[in-house]
Amino acid sequence: MADGGSAHAVLRIQGLRKAYAGHAVLHDIDLSVAERETVCIIGPSGAGKSTLLRCINWLEVPDGGAVFLSGTRIGVRPGGAVAMSDAELARMRTQIGFVFQHFALWPHLNVIDNVMAAPVHVQRRPRGEVRREAEALLAKVGLSDKQGAMPARLSGGQKQRVGIARALAMRPALLLFDEPTSALDPELVGEVLAVMQDLARDGMTMVVVTHEMAFARAAASRIVFMDQGRIVETAAPEAFFTAPRSDRARQFLQRYASSPDPHPPVAFATGPSLSRDAGKGL
Repeated sequence: MADGGSAHAVLRIQGLRKAYAGHAVLHDIDLSVAERETVCIIGPSGAGKSTLLRCINWLEVPDGGAVFLSGTRIGVRPGGAVAMSDAELARMRTQIGFVFQHFALWPHLNVIDNVMAAPVHVQRRPRGEVRREAEALLAKVGLSDKQGAMPARLSGGQKQRVGIARALAMRPALLLFDEPTSALDPELVGEVLAVMQDLARDGMTMVVVTHEMAFARAAASRIVFMDQGRIVETAAPEAFFTAPRSDRARQFLQRYASSPDPHPPVAFATGPSLSRDAGKGL
């Protein structure tokens, strides 16, 4: 049941707070993400960026505030007094894809079975339909030739691209990325960023925590700059990177002024463009 947010806001966060052992990590975060937007969250280590992502899908339970996905509140039943059951929360989470820093693939399943597992076993979709969509998604991320490979035989960049395909296989309304290139060797970063740029061009609704400044400038619809658990500044990419309004953002960007991003987005040959519903009927 919808109980908050406009029809066009895929994600709406109101007054979100989180603390650990009395130490506040998030302070009254307010943020909305419209359909087809790519919002890149940047900021120094310890700013609360990853905690914010984990609170969005209730991997971390906020201490206060509310999160709405397409108008439906996450984690709490309508009325706001009773927490969702595990089953209710699991159903909500199927609408939110999450790509982690460290791949999190099933080591005992090959590539295509990793991509198919959740749609078949969680969403109970027909295996034939899911397989066709999985094959299309692996083509999308440039891994058609790795369908039968085991995760242990893949590079880090390949594992992360499988993780992206696996998240997309659930047909999510929202895709979250938590520094998806931070665990990769430098030469593998570009192939993952290129897939993410392609998703942004396709209009996938995404929230990306990243330290890749060139990617954020090229792919984002909006930049959100966080520091000490607060949103300090929100702006269009060019405005943020050329004329940040806050002193703290200017200080942060000065770190990159004399050392350009070592991993700029690069062209990467992928398969045909897919929106989040494009796999239906394949």
